Amino acid sequence: MFRFPIMAAMLATTALSASVSALAQDACPNRGQLDMAYCDANNDLVADTPSDPARLKDPSTLIFAYSPVENPAVYQTVYQPFLDYLGTCTGKKIVYYPVQNNAAQIEAMRSGRLHISGFATGVVGFAVNLAGAVPFAVIGSDKGVSGYKLFALVKSDSPYKSLPDLKGKKVAHTSPSSNSGNLAPRVFFPDLGLKPEDDYKVLMSGGHDKSVLGVVSGDYDMAPVASDVYERMVARGAVKGDALKVIWQSETFPTSSWSIPHDLKPELAKKISDCFMGYKWHDGLKKEYAGEDRFLPMTYKETWKPIREVAEKSGTPYNKAAYDAQTKREAEAAAKKAAEAAAKAAAPKQ
Repeated sequence: MFRFPIMAAMLATTALSASVSALAQDACPNRGQLDMAYCDANNDLVADTPSDPARLKDPSTLIFAYSPVENPAVYQTVYQPFLDYLGTCTGKKIVYYPVQNNAAQIEAMRSGRLHISGFATGVVGFAVNLAGAVPFAVIGSDKGVSGYKLFALVKSDSPYKSLPDLKGKKVAHTSPSSNSGNLAPRVFFPDLGLKPEDDYKVLMSGGHDKSVLGVVSGDYDMAPVASDVYERMVARGAVKGDALKVIWQSETFPTSSWSIPHDLKPELAKKISDCFMGYKWHDGLKKEYAGEDRFLPMTYKETWKPIREVAEKSGTPYNKAAYDAQTKREAEAAAKKAAEAAAKAAAPKQ
C-alpha cells in the first residue's frame, strides 16, 4: 500500500538531485574538456580544488603508482628510497601500486584510490580531463625539463633504411593512448611516406618495452617507441645497444609527469609538491634516468601544449568518447595477445 508514495518520494529525490546537479553545473563558468564532475573557473585547463571543505581529502595512506611497464617490480625497486623519503617528508604511509594498464591507472585516481601517479605522456590529458588529475612535476636536470623523442626502431641487420620501406610489414604501436607509441606516428608518418592502417596494419604490443623486445625477437619489423624507455632498457642490459637501429626520430617531447588528485587538501598538495622538489635523487634513480637528477615544477597548460596538439591533429582529443574508444581497443588488443600466448603455450613442442 505504500508502493506509490515511496515511489513518488524516490522520484522527487531523484528530481531534486538532478536539479542540484544541474545548478552545480550551471554554477561552473568554464569546464573546457573536463568531465562534468569538474570545473575550471581559472582557465588553467585542470580541475579546480573544491571550495567545499567537506569534499577535500587528507588520507593517512598515500597510494603511489608509476605508469604501466612490463615488470612493475623493477620500478618499485628503483623508486623505493624515494618512497621512504616521501613517507617521512609528508608524515604519511606510502604504498606502491603496480598498475597493469592505463585505464586502471586513470580509474584509480578518478575513484580516489590513487594519490600520486606518474602518467605516461599520452595518458596525461585523459587523466586530467576524466580523473581530475593535476600534473605538478616532471623529471629534469639543470638543463631543464627532461624530454624524449619518437624513435622508429628496426633490427640492426634488417634491410629497412627509411619509413617507406616498412609498407606491408609488421609494425607495432604500443597502446592507443600513447603519444610516441601511437598518436605521434599517426601524425608524422604519413608525411614521411608511411601511413598507418593504409600502408601497414597497426599491431598493439601493449607497451614500449614490449615493442622493443618484439622487434629484437623478430615479432615486429619496426616499432615507434619513446627514446627514453629504449635508452633505459639498453642501460640496464634488457636489450643490447647494437641489436637495433633508429631509422627516424622526431623532435623532443616532454616526458611523463607526476600528478595528484584535484581534491586533496591544499596543504597536503603543497606538501607533496615541496617534497618532490626538495628531494636529492639517490644513485639508483640517477642511473635509471641517465642525465636527469631532479624533479621540476610544471603546468599542464604550458608544458603539455605540444602533446595536446598531437592529440588534436591525430583526431584523438582527450575526451570521454576518445578515451572509451581507446580503452576498448586496448582491452581487445590485450585479449588477443593473451589468446595468442595461450595458444602458443598449448601448441605441441616441435
